Amino acid sequence: MPYWFMIAVFIVPGFIVFMWEFWLGSIKPDLIPSSEITAKADALILQYGTHAAEIAYGKEERAWRYGRTFERAKWRRIRHQIIN
Repeated sequence: MPYWFMIAVFIVPGFIVFMWEFWLGSIKPDLIPSSEITAKADALILQYGTHAAEIAYGKEERAWRYGRTFERAKWRRIRHQIIN
């Protein structure tokens, strides 16, 4: 009994947090339509020209700093769209 209780108390919450961060950082950003990513990348290119990738990187870095996993992954996709 105590062994299963320890698993439930210590391991399951960590697994749930891991899966939530995996959802926010990997799966959910891939569900953003490519047209939306392209539109945001084009808007940054129009506004900032050759510095658009640097601006996108700055926004990605800021999202990472404040723990916004979904925003970080979204800006990473936008930055890759600008570079390619």
